[in-house]
Formats: sequence, C-alpha cells, structure tokens
Amino acid sequence: MDKSTRFHPRLSPVNGKPILLGFDGADMSSDAGLTLLREIERQDDLAGRLAACIADARDPARVQHGLAEIVRFRIMMIAAGYEDGNDAADLRHDPGFKLALERGPETGAALCSQPTISRMENLADMRALIRMGREMVQVYCQSFAQPPGRIILDIDDTFDAVHGHQQLRLFNAYYDEYGFQPIVVFDGDGRLVGALLRPARRPKGAESAAHIRRLIRQIRRHWPRTEILLRADGHYATPQVLDLCDTLGLRYVFGLPKNSRLAEHILPLEASTAARYARKPGQKLRRFKTFFYAARSWSKTRRVIARVEVSPNGRDTRYIVTNLEGGRGKHLYEKLYSARGQAENHIKAWKTHLASDRTSCSKATANQMRLMLHGAAYWIWWKLRAACPKKSPWRRAQFDTLRLHLAKLAATIVEKKTRIIVTLPASCPQQGLLRLLFDALAPPG
Repeated sequence: MDKSTRFHPRLSPVNGKPILLGFDGADMSSDAGLTLLREIERQDDLAGRLAACIADARDPARVQHGLAEIVRFRIMMIAAGYEDGNDAADLRHDPGFKLALERGPETGAALCSQPTISRMENLADMRALIRMGREMVQVYCQSFAQPPGRIILDIDDTFDAVHGHQQLRLFNAYYDEYGFQPIVVFDGDGRLVGALLRPARRPKGAESAAHIRRLIRQIRRHWPRTEILLRADGHYATPQVLDLCDTLGLRYVFGLPKNSRLAEHILPLEASTAARYARKPGQKLRRFKTFFYAARSWSKTRRVIARVEVSPNGRDTRYIVTNLEGGRGKHLYEKLYSARGQAENHIKAWKTHLASDRTSCSKATANQMRLMLHGAAYWIWWKLRAACPKKSPWRRAQFDTLRLHLAKLAATIVEKKTRIIVTLPASCPQQGLLRLLFDALAPPG
C-alpha cells in the first residue's frame, strides 16, 4: 500500500514538546484479530463449502478471484463489523484481510472489489441455496464430537425492514413497514441451524410444518436416533405442526394462544390466586395447572399447562401445549419453555451485531444468499466464544464485545522472505485470553 508522508497536522504540544503525526509508518491493520477468525474458518472451510454449492460459469483462464475467496472475504468483512459491500474498496488492500485470505500482506494482490462481491451474491439460484441450507445443517451436526442423545431446537421469526422494492417484501401492519420475516432456528446452546427468507407475515401452519419437515429430514440423515425437542411461540402451535411432530416422533413445548374454552379450565384457579394475592399483596404470586384439552381443529386431546400470575401489574395467564408426559407443570414452563427466551439473544447477535438484516438486494435469491453469509459469520463468532474458558465472562459475552476486544486489534504486519510477522502492541489489554485462544485454535502438527 502506498504510504503518504505529506500530511503533518498541527497539534497542541505536550509539556512543551511538539507532536509530529504522519502516515508513513509500516503497513498496519486495525483488524489483526482476523487471524483468530481465520483459524476457525479454516477448520470448517465454511466459505469453501458454500462456494461449492454454486455453479461458477466464469472462464477459469480469466478468473482473478476464486469463488471461495470472494465468499470468504465477504464473511470476514461481516464478522469484522463491515456490513456494507462497499467497504471492500478500502479493505481489499488491508494487510489483515489479505493475511486472513491466504495472501501475502505486502506481495499479495489486492482482494476483490465491491462489484465482484455483488455479482457473487446474485450468482446463487434456488437450487444452489437449497444445497447451501443442507450444507449449513451438516456444519451444525459436525460441530458435535458425537451424536447427542437429545437436542432442543428453538424456532422463531424476526422482522426485517426494507426500504426498496425487493422481491418478497410485504407490508406488515403491526410494524407499519415493508419488510421480510425470516424464520430462524437455533439449538439450545445458540448454534445457528438455518435461516429462511420469507415475506413479512406470520407463517401459516402448512408453511411452518413444511419448513420443519425439511429441517428434521436433514438432521436425521446425520443423527437418526437423536431425540429432538422443538420450542416455539404460540403461532407455531398449529394443527399441522402438532400432527407433524406426532408423525415424526418429535417432542415439543409450544406456547398456546388464549381463548375462552381454555379460560374455562382455570377460572377457579385464577379466582383463588387473586384472592390469595389480595390477602398478602406486594410479591408476585404464580401458580400452575395441568389439564387435557382438544381444540376443534386438533386431531386429538393434548396436554396443556396454564400459568396464572398475579402481581402489582395485574393478572396474567399464559398457556403451553406439550407432548412430554413427565415433569411438573411448573418445571416444564419455567425451566424448559421459558428458556427459549435465549433465542432472542441469539437473534440479536445474528441480526444486530452481524447485520443480517442488510437485505437490500433486489432479488430474493441474493438476499437469501446474504442470510447464508451472515450465518457463516455467526458460526465463526459462536465457535470463537465456545473456545473461551468455560468459567470466564467471555463465554457469555456478546459478539460485538468479543469483536471489540479480540478482532479490533491494531498490529504492524511485515512480510519477509521466509515469514510474516504480526506485531501487536505490548499494551494489548487481552494478551492472556489471546494467547489461550491462539493455543486452543492452533492447527494440528
């Protein structure tokens, strides 16, 4: 990279000593922590696996940037907090990014430009995206050392506002905006299993059941004997989804929308709970009741758990439906179902910290491709967090906190004839954690 020596701003002196500032130092990067992310990406070859799903029609003799390299560059940009493809114009010369993409920081050619990234995002068709979805499920399954006895899958959807004329966009009256409403699936430990772009409306029962069926089919190709438990909000407790779970042998704990027939089962409990609270007001009072109920649209009677709560804010009653036979209602609601709230934090990490709602392409397939790229970036950060010491606060840190402390590191990068030297400041505040992570992620041999 060209070094400029002409700019010398006038600065206030310190203790009578003038301050000289210039841009003529050695090549540096403000994202030296990408060397950590590079080791994780190399282990799973996320970019290579996604790129292999796309047919590349370019003339091999004229290709300067391989498809896997373009995908890898975009994933690394997202992971480092550069949500806009236009940032490639500057980052393509950054020595930290060049090092992360297996190019010499000084002698290596510049990385791809923004137009090349845009063409990559628009290259995948529906068949390629289906293959990518299967590949991401395989990445999920291979993240376990051995098939687990049971997994918990949290299914949710999230609103994604758009401001153009993208395919599949739809006006949502609740949010008073046009947008998408992707369905995302995480497991109980926060691993991303899949993300599906769709219009901004609540999914109907047939659509939810079809998505779940495809996902379970892919998981069971790897784990035919693993027990699968589904958790979701009330609008997933449709007759189609409930019957599908019974057919496929899936366990489930779903929220259940209120109605007058359900309320009849708990009128005495609500009255006695309110009376008990009136005698000793102040602290929240919560009670539970388990009963069996069959809606008209259901194919059979199912187990329902009601949670009645009275507090200074008033009375609140919620319901869940499950096919789990054992366990007290209090335990199933508070320990099992309520734990699905963690899915909101996972969505926040994927959507807010990694900008997965940057779905501004005009084609729906290109925006689905972006969800795949942001999903791969999520996987890299999830695996880096999982490599942190179990009892340390870093194991629970948000992705933006990890990025600030572990990726946004200034370093001098010098390429010599036989080696590349990355020099971090002696005052780097997280030296101990960085040393531990570099040891944990070191390649074998």
